[in-house]
Amino acid sequence: MTAGSRTQRVPSARPRLGFFTRVLDDAPAAERYRLALEQIRTAERLGFDSAWVAQHHFHEAEGGLPSPLVFLAHAAAQTTRIVLGTSIVTLPLEEPLRVAEDAAVLSLLSDGRFELGVGSGGTPSSFPPFGHDPKERGAIYGRHLARLHEALRGDQLTADGGSLYPAAPELLDTLWQATFSPEGAARIGAAGSGLMLSKSQPHTAGSGATALADTQRLVIDAYEAALPDGVSSRTFASRGLVVVDDEADVAALLARGIERSLPAARPMGIAIPDGASDEELRILFDLHVGTPEQIIEELAQDHVLASATDIVFQSHPVDPPHAVLLRSLELIATRVAPALGWSPAVPEPVEGPEPLDADDAILTIPEETHV
Repeated sequence: MTAGSRTQRVPSARPRLGFFTRVLDDAPAAERYRLALEQIRTAERLGFDSAWVAQHHFHEAEGGLPSPLVFLAHAAAQTTRIVLGTSIVTLPLEEPLRVAEDAAVLSLLSDGRFELGVGSGGTPSSFPPFGHDPKERGAIYGRHLARLHEALRGDQLTADGGSLYPAAPELLDTLWQATFSPEGAARIGAAGSGLMLSKSQPHTAGSGATALADTQRLVIDAYEAALPDGVSSRTFASRGLVVVDDEADVAALLARGIERSLPAARPMGIAIPDGASDEELRILFDLHVGTPEQIIEELAQDHVLASATDIVFQSHPVDPPHAVLLRSLELIATRVAPALGWSPAVPEPVEGPEPLDADDAILTIPEETHV
């Protein structure tokens, strides 16, 4: 199968719709957490299947949540149906047995509504404070992942017969791993884990509006080829998305997203052409901002979304004001996602705040310095 092929495996069931937050609202930490919890509760009320958070250490402008499992335990107490997950826990910087223990407790507290996603991490400067060389992240990740598997599998861990308590072998069935490379995807497939794809993937194949999907298709191909017989493909495709009612709001939000993307692009290996136009930068940074009609037309070209088992939308790097984000979630659930083949699994909405009227989501962008 070549990059951009449209004959890839199609999921046998409806995709799950997810909301992903990096907890980057322009507010102090406590308020960031409060707003993120409200966003998750709103997503549940609107019928979203899952909600995801990322782990970041030390850099509040990159991600506002160093302890995702603590946060998700609090979210579990405020929700009843939505699946809660990590995208990702930076496994090289964690003690894998403690990750297994905390994940097992969270799975019980949430009545099985937790899914663990892990990866090798991104920010090199976060490694030395934990005593690690960022150049060794791959090797550390491999060791920690093996230990995590042992614990979740129920292997004996102590000389006197002790094993993980509470037991949580079911977490292996829903374990996700993140990678940018076909080689990493093949290892993930061979392990039978789900494949987490990131909107920040550097583009190495294709061009134009499908460049990200064409690059990720190479990763998916390697993953699916390595899956053991009888293990179903699970692909998590995240995209940056803000949906608005009024096209007049689009330009300011796109400019905000481009400005916030530029400082992090080159360190992540994203090549920025000299003299690139705003439209080229929008495509390069996977910035989908527009009215429902505009977004549906754009995303219809994304063949990875067409085959993903999990379609997950995040507002980063635009990170619009809270009211605009809540309205975006509503437009995604009622207009955009159904056009992508999604339908809510629960016919009756979960009790919660009333949907926002369009007038309540008037666009005002505060000044800020984080990217």
